[in-house]
Amino acid sequence: MENIKVLLADDQELILESLHIVLSMEPDLEIVGLAKNGKEAVEGCEQFKPDMVLMDVNMPGMDGVAATALIKERMPATKIIMLTSYKEVEYVLAALSHGAEGYLLKAIHPKDLAAGIRVVQAGGTLISQEMASKMIKNMNSATPAKHNEFGLTAREIEVLHKLAAGLRNQEIAEALFLSEGTVKNYISTIYSKLNVKGRREAARKARDSGMMDR
Repeated sequence: MENIKVLLADDQELILESLHIVLSMEPDLEIVGLAKNGKEAVEGCEQFKPDMVLMDVNMPGMDGVAATALIKERMPATKIIMLTSYKEVEYVLAALSHGAEGYLLKAIHPKDLAAGIRVVQAGGTLISQEMASKMIKNMNSATPAKHNEFGLTAREIEVLHKLAAGLRNQEIAEALFLSEGTVKNYISTIYSKLNVKGRREAARKARDSGMMDR
């Protein structure tokens, strides 16, 4: 059986090195590249064609969520596990909405991490039980926050803010490290969720509903 080719992305050198060391000890895992931010992770995927990326969420410049969106858009077969020391549901939802296969906290034991990589490589998904129950609670919340009464994701709200500020698609793409095509997709989803036909109407509805008060 072929080795699983893994790319590691984390802005903390100590974590990057320790992950590299512990995962290299696994006979079926091959570390093909290291990245210190989202931009390097995207470039590393294009260069090394890994099967799997272990992606830190919080990195300078382009973060892990933005990098996940780009990698999934350009190389959809690449599997991505988000690694984070945070427990924020928004990050999980954003990363999973872009197609990440899993999400693990950095405190996980190396053996469990290696096992998780194998599960995802075999076609499974990986979300800790605690995270899954938070997500379900988040989705089933009986009284959604005012800014989210239309069911917008955190990323869609970011796009909407930029849209309402009068930025063009290209400017939104640059500000959020997305491709222009992805921004267009977000905008059409936002229009459909808000039930509007254009920017002006979307911005007005967003202001009326209090979404711009964030």
